[in-house]
Amino acid sequence: MTLRPLSLNDRLFVSEYLHRFPPEVSELTFTNLYAWRRTRPIWIDILNESLIFFAETRTGLVILGNPVGPVSLAEVFREYGSRITGAERFPKAMLTNLSLPPGVTVVEDRDNFDYVYSREELVTLAGRNFTKKRNHINQCLAAYPCRYEIITSETVSECLSMLDRWCAVRDCRGEPGLCGEYQAIEETLRHYQEFGLTGGAIRIEGSIEAFTVGEALNPTTAVCHFEKATPRFQGLGQLINQWFARNNLAAFTYVNREQDLGITGLRQSKESYHPDHLVEKVRVILSGSNSERPDQHPRCG
Repeated sequence: MTLRPLSLNDRLFVSEYLHRFPPEVSELTFTNLYAWRRTRPIWIDILNESLIFFAETRTGLVILGNPVGPVSLAEVFREYGSRITGAERFPKAMLTNLSLPPGVTVVEDRDNFDYVYSREELVTLAGRNFTKKRNHINQCLAAYPCRYEIITSETVSECLSMLDRWCAVRDCRGEPGLCGEYQAIEETLRHYQEFGLTGGAIRIEGSIEAFTVGEALNPTTAVCHFEKATPRFQGLGQLINQWFARNNLAAFTYVNREQDLGITGLRQSKESYHPDHLVEKVRVILSGSNSERPDQHPRCG
């Protein structure tokens, strides 16, 4: 075993693997893996020309997502044996015809299903399903002088300032999940240009009051990593969602807006946008392993 912690120096190496074997689950981007490493430490290894990510959780060391490359999950289990407790966020579709060792338990992980939307629907918001979204946006535009701009290295500091204001209202320091998310967003923005991300922001009277950041997940799908809007501006969240899809994601058919973590309000919000499909995930628990769920972290809402 040649496990080593994920580092910033691994970016090109990891990205090359993900380019050769495009993922479906939102966890498998270098940005996601690196930005969340303080609350979810990541280790990497190579087995049979495949890149494998491991996460430290309360259950022990687990495979995160699917192996990136030709190696099967069963081969990884055989190689690492008792040194790991199973796999998390594994795409359910990849279980087909997969021969797993005896005693393995597979549990559907509904809270971590990815919501994937038609980019065109996010832009047009056409039809009765989106009447409320259109109304919120129209009310926002009527009430506030909103101006959209692409995030650049010069405006990252303003987005960080807006994040500080958002966290002051939500008391991020007193909430472990929000504190971890703050650290991940800060890490992402500080490496915005280096990671090749795309982002958009909305100014109201000169001040950035909403921003969102994403990137390519695979050739047809973009992933939205984070989205924040100042709560006092009604409809601003719906507006940044629409304008980001329109202005930054025209090259993609779909937008993956990550999971709801089982949070009731977040699930309702994501379902209200009527996803095209869900990327279903499972937990694979090896015999004798503790099945306690790992920590959850808030994501793009």
